[in-house]
Amino acid sequence: MAEEGGQRAKGTVKWFNDQKGFGFITPDDGSDDLFVHQSGIRSEGFRSLAEGESVEYEVENGSDGRTKAVDVTGPDGAAVSGGSRSGGGGGGGGCGGGGYGGDRGGSRGYGGGR
Repeated sequence: MAEEGGQRAKGTVKWFNDQKGFGFITPDDGSDDLFVHQSGIRSEGFRSLAEGESVEYEVENGSDGRTKAVDVTGPDGAAVSGGSRSGGGGGGGGCGGGGYGGDRGGSRGYGGGR
């Protein structure tokens, strides 16, 4: 399928480092893994991808001559599920129970004090 501005492709997130803001996508067509930067993720707020997440994207040639994934979304343009900001676990779907009192996961979202 082609859209204006580029060709949409499908793939799976190989890995994504939330702290550094980049990772790689393995294309479904078997071609080489593609670099993805957090700025190329179509999402509101914190932009991240979860390992193993199915995504759609456009392929763009960077100024360094390498290809990269941009305009990254979930399947059919849906929002990406993203990874965990705290760097631990993942656990898919939902954000748990209300934000405060999250003793089970350590210091979620706050990188320091106990």
